[in-house]
Amino acid sequence: MMTSLFSTFDPTTSMMQMNWLIMITPMIILPKWFWIKKSRWNKMMKLVEKKLTSEFKTMTHHKEMMIMSTSVFIFIMMMNIMGLFPYIYTATSHLSISLSIALPMWLMMNIYGWTSFTNNMFKHMLPKGTPLMISPMMIMIETIGNLIRPISLSVRLTANMIAGHLLMTLLGNTASTEKMLITLPMQMMLMAFESSISIIQAYVLSTLLTLYSSEIP
Repeated sequence: MMTSLFSTFDPTTSMMQMNWLIMITPMIILPKWFWIKKSRWNKMMKLVEKKLTSEFKTMTHHKEMMIMSTSVFIFIMMMNIMGLFPYIYTATSHLSISLSIALPMWLMMNIYGWTSFTNNMFKHMLPKGTPLMISPMMIMIETIGNLIRPISLSVRLTANMIAGHLLMTLLGNTASTEKMLITLPMQMMLMAFESSISIIQAYVLSTLLTLYSSEIP
């Protein structure tokens, strides 16, 4: 029996935590270039990559960041969608996984920016046109806002994944034969909603990472 609602987000195997292997499923599913004829999956992924690249071009001029943001989007989206299947838990519902994605990206951008463009990075600490009296407070606010960026990115992704799955768990536990006509349509709607949330949250995280890189000259 489950000891709590949040135990649904823990790996269930006793001998070895095999559910952590779900994190490598994008690497197993995505590479299909050895086929002679391209499949619909390859064409769909190409369309997604082109669409993301065209949008990220308007946010940043760093080509490397566009490639990394697209890769992060596909990786998180695949893990979120795979978490909707039965007996597969969502890896991004763990804060340690979400933070391990957001923190290295944030560190990479800050280390590169502060070591290569120190003066320009200082300019972002004080918005243009700020009155002199509140300049110290604005610098402090901007500094704190920059430091909590990886936490906000990871907590946003984790909280959204946990919230939807908890609702699905609660509806599944309260389901009965008498309530089937009511709970089944709700579960179907919630499943469709969670599928869209899985894609939206991956898009939000990759878009915010791209916007943060636009501060680097």
